[in-house]
Amino acid sequence: MGFYILLYILQVSCIIKQYRKRFRAGEQVMDYKEQQIGIYLSELASKAPVPGGGGVSALAGALAAGLAQMVCSLTEGKKRYADVEQEIQRTAQALCDLRERLVGYMAEDAEAFKPLSRAYSLPKDTEELLRERERILEQCLQNAALPPLHICQAVSELVPLIKTAAEKGSRLAVSDAGCAAALGAAAIKAAALNVLVNTRLMKEREKASELETRLDVLLSETVPGLETIYRQVLEQLHR
Repeated sequence: MGFYILLYILQVSCIIKQYRKRFRAGEQVMDYKEQQIGIYLSELASKAPVPGGGGVSALAGALAAGLAQMVCSLTEGKKRYADVEQEIQRTAQALCDLRERLVGYMAEDAEAFKPLSRAYSLPKDTEELLRERERILEQCLQNAALPPLHICQAVSELVPLIKTAAEKGSRLAVSDAGCAAALGAAAIKAAALNVLVNTRLMKEREKASELETRLDVLLSETVPGLETIYRQVLEQLHR
């Protein structure tokens, strides 16, 4: 019996190492790009551990980037906006890059959560097994906190781009820029919760505090900016 328990622990440890190597290499273990939205939503609503809040946060961020990019697409080539053409083109490319990153984080979040969900079921019948379980669980919690933190970082980079789309993009699509700001704010707020749900359980409080401090900075710099853009668009539409 003890042999099988130790074998199970080794399997979980190998899974963690495997995913960490894949992430460092930039490899996407799961691919949501080709998945139909109906299938994704069905999986989201099911008992399956993934996708969950972290992946949805990344999706919301990707939708925000896509909407702002659409505003740029509707602006490019229009004589009325010829003086901002190059800036709009640069903004569109940056939004495209961020959208791709955020879709990638959907997979990264899902794969980081899998070992964590398994770690909770590790045996703790002896002191040795308990210590090994706590060691693996701690590593899993740290790994699971990183993807939503990456999502927050990516969403923070959206702020000046959505601002450009809202202020210099086609007036006919200004509501879409406002929607992008609203989705971006929701994305970073939701991702923040997925960081904290992991850091609060970490035993290494110094590491947890480091991650939470990075998160607080991102939130304080990003949410007000996106909410300001939203209010400005709202005011324009009320005129």
